[in-house]
Amino acid sequence: MARDPDAIQRDIEQARDALAATLDELGTKANPKRFVESGKASVQEKLNDPRVRYALIGVGALVTIVVVRRLFR
Repeated sequence: MARDPDAIQRDIEQARDALAATLDELGTKANPKRFVESGKASVQEKLNDPRVRYALIGVGALVTIVVVRRLFR
């Protein structure tokens, strides 16, 4: 059974539109800026936790003390 050329053209246009929409969605999901923003938000959320913040302050103070002691030996 032969298909009508207009029906074939409509099918091609629908497939093209679906492909374009999919490519746009993939482009949005794979955008490096999106990954950077997501990473920044994740780090900010972790640093706002008092346990993590105070642990990092403690580690920083300890490293500072060790470096200062080694400089003055």
